[in-house]
Amino acid sequence: MAERDDQLKAAQSALQAGEFDRGLALARAVLDDEAAHPEALYMAAVASRYLNQHDKAAEYLRELHQAMPEYGRAWQEEGHLALARKDEPAALNAFVRATRFNPALTASWREQANLLGKLGRPAEAASATAQFERLGSLPRELVAVTNHLHEGRLLRAEEICRHFLRQNPRNVEGMRLLARIGIELGILDDAEFLLESAVAFEPDNIQLRLDYIDALRRRQKFDKACAEAEALHARDPDNPVFQSRLAIESMQTGAYDRAFALFNAVLEKLPGDPATLTSRGHALKTVGQAEDAVASYRAAIAAKPDHGDAYYALANLKTYRFDTDEIDAMRQQAARPNLAFMDRVHLSFALGKALEDRGEYEQSFCFYDAGNALKRAQSRYSAEAMSRELASQREVCTPELFEKHRDRGHAAPDPIFILGLPRAGSTLLEQILASHSQIDGTLELPNILALAHRLRGKQTGQSRYPEILHDLTGEQLEQFGAQFVEETGIHRQGAPFFIDKMPNNFRHIGLIHLILPNARIIDARRAPLDCCFSGFKQLFAEGQEFTYGLHEIGRYYADYVELMEHWDRVLPGKILRVQHEDVLDDLKGQTRRMLDYLGLPFEQECLEFHKTDRAVRTASSEQVRQPLNRAGQGAWKPYEPWLGPLKEALGSLAS
Repeated sequence: MAERDDQLKAAQSALQAGEFDRGLALARAVLDDEAAHPEALYMAAVASRYLNQHDKAAEYLRELHQAMPEYGRAWQEEGHLALARKDEPAALNAFVRATRFNPALTASWREQANLLGKLGRPAEAASATAQFERLGSLPRELVAVTNHLHEGRLLRAEEICRHFLRQNPRNVEGMRLLARIGIELGILDDAEFLLESAVAFEPDNIQLRLDYIDALRRRQKFDKACAEAEALHARDPDNPVFQSRLAIESMQTGAYDRAFALFNAVLEKLPGDPATLTSRGHALKTVGQAEDAVASYRAAIAAKPDHGDAYYALANLKTYRFDTDEIDAMRQQAARPNLAFMDRVHLSFALGKALEDRGEYEQSFCFYDAGNALKRAQSRYSAEAMSRELASQREVCTPELFEKHRDRGHAAPDPIFILGLPRAGSTLLEQILASHSQIDGTLELPNILALAHRLRGKQTGQSRYPEILHDLTGEQLEQFGAQFVEETGIHRQGAPFFIDKMPNNFRHIGLIHLILPNARIIDARRAPLDCCFSGFKQLFAEGQEFTYGLHEIGRYYADYVELMEHWDRVLPGKILRVQHEDVLDDLKGQTRRMLDYLGLPFEQECLEFHKTDRAVRTASSEQVRQPLNRAGQGAWKPYEPWLGPLKEALGSLAS
């Protein structure tokens, strides 16, 4: 490792000194040991371009794009190579991509301005020039922070940004960037505080206000986010950006009529805007208007034939079936070499679903695998790090810990936690229980995960959690529990009990028990191969990065089972395990079993859950609006020839 780092530093020094032959040789030496090393590929491409070895430079860049599809600096180098080859259209396309993935690349903005000026597009050239000049006016530390942030070096970005803000505590751009880093790291409360403070310093800074609304939504403070969006809208009611933002925030508060009116207002100004049509489709899907959602998604595709988001939204309905013409259209778009990254991801998953429905399983798997490979290359997820994190829960959360904190925490019996893995049937359990008159269904609430982040401490690389659980006082535990009940109140409709359906809460059952000892916990469990392959087929936006690989998801499932066995040992009788297959076999019996565990009387409405009128925001929204069926059972079997890595990771659980 040290030798490789020395070689990379030497290669960089050689390039800076104009010794391109030497720099290329040093980069190649690294690539001999690690063929896909991104930094070495980048330096090899730069050196090859300066040596006029353009074909070789292009080859290095192809490998680099495959390893890191959203590496802005690689696209900037693609632009420089295109200029060297006298291909100005390709250069412009590459520089635009570069700034989409990393807006701190000054050379890409400068070259865009030059190329757009030559093409007679003065307004766009002026916009690129403005971005170039804005970067030039920023302190160099903040340009560096932006670079590190967009190239995935979050801890380095945080270190520089915090140091800068200690010297410049009221610099709003520094505060905004640190908030962005906090959002990437999942430290949402810090991000909210920073943006709230920054907005107080510069209330007319529109980007700050938009970022603040985003942070509030991520913290699921929907009423407050909507109020902020309402204030922006009041400044300029005809601004489509403000209309669209208010529509999205109105959806989160359940004001769907308002959201639809705003979406329609945007579409009057921007007919056929694909993003608005897709967002409107999501809103229609959430409230159960599936046919209208399909029409909105199709309109988005008609307006922008490569709009992968809308194709995937159709696939994600689970009940939609693509026809031959639609599949051919998706294949044509997916074959384009210049397709945008997320359009390619979305189309890969949509084609996987479309071909699965037609029984073309080998091709279906290839598309599912390709979509996941793209996301895995983008992700910073480490199966080893996750295994260590879950092992630390087993090591720290001992019977002695729970005995020491006996009779502490907040006594409220209101919360019901449904947890486990995604695609394990938790939405079905929530829909069954939320059909009961005494239970409110809410959302996948982030509050427990946010508290765990907060307990880790400010220095993200040196976590104090879960060890800190031993040091918390009874007063702190009671305060955390009361805060959870208070903050989640916004999602309730007045019933005595409410559900938090965040699957990842299984990692923090010890924390939940300490702060809310009377809370009920239901573990939604599904057969391993069904659960894991269903997760692999589902494109999750964030928070479930372990689903992007068969090995990764299999290992995560095995770690989950091991941790749940630990919770059963140290908190006997605390958790009710509900097996998805048992619900399919005996809906009434399992419903009674859950209600008995919760201490609630049986209600017939729970068995008619598909008739319950409520907004459902998960991937299973259309499935839980239908009577119980076994459509997903054994869905992995046609794909068995390609599931070796999953079975190996599951070990004995696979059988």
